[in-house]
Amino acid sequence: MNAQHTRPRLYLVTAELDDTTSFSATIDRVAAAGDVAAVLLRLKEADERTLINRAKTVASAIQRRDIALLLDGRPELVARAGVDGAHLTGIEALRTALPMLKPDRIAGSGGLRSRHDAMLAGETDTDYVMFGEPDRRGGRPPIEALEERLAWWAELFQSPCIGYAGSADEIRPLAQAGADFIALGEWIWTERSGAEEAVATASENLAAAVV
Repeated sequence: MNAQHTRPRLYLVTAELDDTTSFSATIDRVAAAGDVAAVLLRLKEADERTLINRAKTVASAIQRRDIALLLDGRPELVARAGVDGAHLTGIEALRTALPMLKPDRIAGSGGLRSRHDAMLAGETDTDYVMFGEPDRRGGRPPIEALEERLAWWAELFQSPCIGYAGSADEIRPLAQAGADFIALGEWIWTERSGAEEAVATASENLAAAVV
């Protein structure tokens, strides 16, 4: 993932999946619809071999497009699954995962509920920080607070920051606040117009948001 772009790029977040065979065809089409930098793959619980096979199925569909594939947690499976890294929730998870991921894989950090948490992540060699993703109960900060956090990070730190858009309406303000990447949550997979159209529209919004 490279943040040196004139406008933010997209970071797609999947629902929790167990059938990645049919999803791989979907993600292949969706990833081609816009400027997608990375996909965060969330998998339902299963044994390790099953999880690895599910991840490999998706990896074969998107890595050929030079799109990074990250697992939601599970850093111990990253190398064996042939994916590009992991997204870790919380500082302790990040610290625990770093020896398994560095220097060759991406270690991203989320679940950062305060400026202090974010600064600790930045000091712990994270490859990016994500702000605004839902907690376990589905709670998210108000959009105004999220914009403030992104603007603060973009002004003071060099590590890329990702703004998690909980709806299409949040894409433009998060981009204008200074996000290097915009994460599109589970909502894109249930959009009435389809995920491909949602991603294409998001890319258009990003182009218009940053001059």
